[in-house]
Amino acid sequence: MTLATVPASLNLIAQTTPLIDVRAPVEFVQGSLPGAVNLPLMVDDERHQVGIAYKQHGQQVAIGLGERLVSGDTKRARVDAWLGYVARQPDAIIYCFRGGLRSQIAQQWLADAGINRPRIDGGWKAMRQRLCQRIDEASSQPMLVVAGLTGCAKTTLINQLSNGIDLEAFANHKGSAFGRQPEEPTTQIDFEHALAKRLIGLTGSLVVEDESRQIGNANIPLIFWHALQRAPRIRIEMPLDWRLEQLRRDYIEALEQRYTARYGPQEGWQRMRLQLANALERLAKRLGNARLQRLQRLQGMAFDAHALGNIQAHEAWLAPLLTEYYDPLYRYHLEKQRDNRPVELHVGDWESCLEAARQWSA
Repeated sequence: MTLATVPASLNLIAQTTPLIDVRAPVEFVQGSLPGAVNLPLMVDDERHQVGIAYKQHGQQVAIGLGERLVSGDTKRARVDAWLGYVARQPDAIIYCFRGGLRSQIAQQWLADAGINRPRIDGGWKAMRQRLCQRIDEASSQPMLVVAGLTGCAKTTLINQLSNGIDLEAFANHKGSAFGRQPEEPTTQIDFEHALAKRLIGLTGSLVVEDESRQIGNANIPLIFWHALQRAPRIRIEMPLDWRLEQLRRDYIEALEQRYTARYGPQEGWQRMRLQLANALERLAKRLGNARLQRLQRLQGMAFDAHALGNIQAHEAWLAPLLTEYYDPLYRYHLEKQRDNRPVELHVGDWESCLEAARQWSA
C-alpha cells in the first residue's frame, strides 16, 4: 500500500499538530520539533547496533538486524505506544530524521493494526530547515530593542507586548551568571525551534530584549543577532531601590518557588542556595578576591536571615553587586559603543518605555 506523506510546512507547528517522533531518545533530547512526543522505533542501544551494521555491511543487513532487535513483545510494545497516542490524538503525524525508513516502518506497523497516519516528507531535517529559514527571514523585519540596567524588568516589558520576543524564556535562562533555572537549559536546536515557532505569524515589527549573543547554553542565530545589533532601541532608567525589588522577586523569590516545586522545600532550598553561591563564585576574576569575599559574607548572612523569613535581607549583597559590578560594566559597554551605537528612540522610566514600545509597534 502507498504510505501517505504531508509536506514539511510551518503550518504543522503553527497549528500545534500532534507529532510522533520515532527517532531514538538520544536524538530527541538533542533537539525535537515543538510539540512532539518521543515514541521511538528503536531505543539508543538498538539504533547504535543497527548503525554499526549499516556502516560495515550495508542497508539490507542493517534492516535485518533491526527487524530481529525490534520483534515479538518489543515490537508489540512499540506499536501499542503509538496506538495509545493516536487514540488520544487522532490527527497525529509521524516523523523520523529524514522522513525515510524508520517513519515508514512505523506507518506500516500502524497500518497493519488498522490505523493509517501520514509521515512528514523529509522528516525532522526538512522541518528544521523551514524553522531556521523563518528566523533568517525575521531578521529583515523592523526590530526594536529594549535596553537598560540589570533589574529594570526588561523581560516583563517584553511580555506585555503582542509582538514581544522573550529570548530568555526560549533558552530557559535569564541571561546572566545568576540566570540558571532548576530545569536543564534548553539545547541550541530547541532554542532555535522555540524562537521560530514564536515568529510564525509575526510578520510585522518585533520587540526584543537587549541580550548577549549567548543565553545559557544557546546562541542567538547569527543573522538574527546582527539585526538586533543594528536595531533602534529604547532604554529603561529606574532607581536602585526599584531594581532591587525586581531582582529579589525574579532571582530569589521566584527561583525559590521553582526549586521548591521541583525538589521539595528542604532540597529545593539547598539547591537554590548552592546555585546562587556558585554564580557569585563564577564572577571571582572580575570582582577581585576582596570584593568577592565581602559579597560572599553578605550573601551568607542574607540566606540566614531568609531562613528566618526576612527575604529583603538579600538586598545587602544585591545592591553592591549592582552598583560595583553590573552597572559600571553596562555603562562601560555604552561608552565603548558611543561612536557607532544604534539609535536610541527613547530613554525613560518603565511605564514610559512600555508606551514608547507600543507607539513604535503601532
